[in-house]
Order: sequence, then structure tokens, then C-alpha cells
Amino acid sequence: MKLRLGLIGLGDLWQTRYRPALRVLDDRFDVRAVYSTISKLAENAAAEFEADPIDGFHSLVQRGDIDAILVLKQCWLGWLPALAACRAGKAVYWAAGLDFDTEKHHAVLKEIEESGVSFMIELPRRFAPTTIRLKELIATHLGKPLSIRIHRQAGKTAGPERAEATSTPGGKSANDSDLVEWVDWCRYIVGHAPQSVITAGDPSSYQTMVFQFAGNVGETKGTGIPAGLDGSATRPNLPNHDLQPSVVAEIATESQLPAHWQEAATFRSPATMKIQCEKGVAFADFPSTLVWFDDAGRHVESLETESLIGQRMLRQFHRNVTSLVRDLGGLSDSYEASLALKAARESNETGGGVSIGNQ
Repeated sequence: MKLRLGLIGLGDLWQTRYRPALRVLDDRFDVRAVYSTISKLAENAAAEFEADPIDGFHSLVQRGDIDAILVLKQCWLGWLPALAACRAGKAVYWAAGLDFDTEKHHAVLKEIEESGVSFMIELPRRFAPTTIRLKELIATHLGKPLSIRIHRQAGKTAGPERAEATSTPGGKSANDSDLVEWVDWCRYIVGHAPQSVITAGDPSSYQTMVFQFAGNVGETKGTGIPAGLDGSATRPNLPNHDLQPSVVAEIATESQLPAHWQEAATFRSPATMKIQCEKGVAFADFPSTLVWFDDAGRHVESLETESLIGQRMLRQFHRNVTSLVRDLGGLSDSYEASLALKAARESNETGGGVSIGNQ
């Protein structure tokens, strides 16, 4: 089935991610209309795909020849295009930021859930070749994760992350959106949500957030809430071989060195990710660098030939829309990651640990 698309916003990643992916996947997608707050960009993209440039997003989502909407840029419109698409019964691919305002956007999420449409949040790190291979190694060679360490620089993104923007739908910096995606990535690798967090340091120089993932965490059936956090569920009684170890995930953010210290900035730069597991350890950088060690020694993975992240994500969106099973996991996971980041901010203010389940 070929999905007829409307594009809302083009953004900095249009030329490098979405445009090439839509060209390759022309057997699955047909671009019919384009809207951008910069009309010239919309006209150029529409001409290339033989689509119609549209003056407003309301007009675009109401068109009868459109099945799905791709929202590809953060801007002052916030969640309005996505909500308009949901009300019109159109599937939505959301690539306009992950920083939910946890106090204001609960009603937004509820409306999306009740609309019945397919809604996919863009999570590039999940689809990176490094992540996919790492998940395979955890299942086959490395064993369950014990600790994760993320090293990042403030104001700088690495690999498949979305381009920076001045603000997100929550009205906060794109750096917060980047942090939300890192928290989600840790959750994705571990397999469940963190239980608590403690933050130390000054955001302007060096700050570390340490998330604690409890062992033997299941879910309260039918709720998607980690067991024990809703006050009713308890840890399952698992046989010894199914015991889940507790996991600590640290996200360390340091300020960038001055621009004229170029040599110092590149000296022995640490890997973006270090994942220590029961049977080995992996060091990784996005999107396709992975080195891991076990009892047999060192293993260097070559992932350069894997398909591009944009293609992977749009293929998944096509499957979500055309399948009979509605999957809002990415949406709920992103919201949970925002709650975890909110708890980390609270921890930084109070100087103590904060339970994420109470957010």
C-alpha cells in the first residue's frame, strides 16, 4: 500500500535525511502536499515531488487525498499540526521535538490516544545501526546490562540526533529534547523505565544524572506502568535464571571547550557510550561505530553498510500505519522519559535523589 503524504515543516534535516529517504521509498510513499512557514522552501520541495504547496496546515490535513502527515520541524506551531491531523483522522509522524511539558501536555497525549490514529514519535537513536547491533549482542553474547555511561557535550549533538532548534513544543531548549532522547535510549537498552534519579553538578560546566533501574521490574498488566510504581503491583517471583539485575545509567554533560582550543577538544575523546554487561563491555558512537570485548577479546564491528536511519524510521512508520495493530509505545516512552528528566531537574534543585514513579 502506498501512503499519500502531506509534509509540514522541512527543517535542517530535510536535505540529508527525509528527502533522500522519501526518494528511495517512492514505492511506499507519495508526497501530495507541502506546508512550511517559509513558503519558498515549500514551493521548492513541492515542485521536486510534483506536489502542491499549501498556505496553511489546516488546509493540508483536511485534504481527502492525504493519508498521513509528516511533521518534520520544531517551530512556534507546537502540537497544533499534530492535533489537527489527529482530528482529521490522519496518521502522524512526529519529528518536531521530544521535550514534553509534563504539566501542560497530558491533555495533548490523551487526545492523541483517543483519536485512534497511528502516531509515531521519531527516535533516531533507537534506529541507529549501533543500537540495533548492541541489542543483538546483549541478547546473544554480552548478557544483561549492568551499567551505562553516556558522555555528551552541552549544545552539541552526535550522530543520528535531530538538528538543533531554538525551542521545542514545550517552549524549552532543544538541549532538553536531546536529553529526553538519551533517557529514552537508556530505557530502551535496559528494557524498562528508571525508578529514581540523582543529579549533581552545574549545568553550565559539568553535570551528571544517574538513573537507577530496579531489578526484576515487570509491568502492571494493562497499564504500561512499571511494577511497584503504581502502588499496587509488586516484583514478580521469577526463577533464578530470569532474575533481572539492577542497572545504573549515567548521563554526563560537560561544557564545550573554547573554540581556539581545537587540539585539546579532540585529545583522547571518550566514546559516547559505554555499556557494561554481565559477560562483556561495549563502547559505541553513533551512528555506526561499535567495539566490544568479552572473554575472547576485542571485536570491532563494521556497520557502515547498513541502511540509513531515515529510511529505517520511515519504513517503520509505513508498517505502523498499514498494520492492524496500533503502536503508541514510542509516544508513551517519550513522555515517561520527560517525566524522568523533570525528576532529574528536581534532584538538581534539592540536592537529593528523586523517585520518578511519583512524578
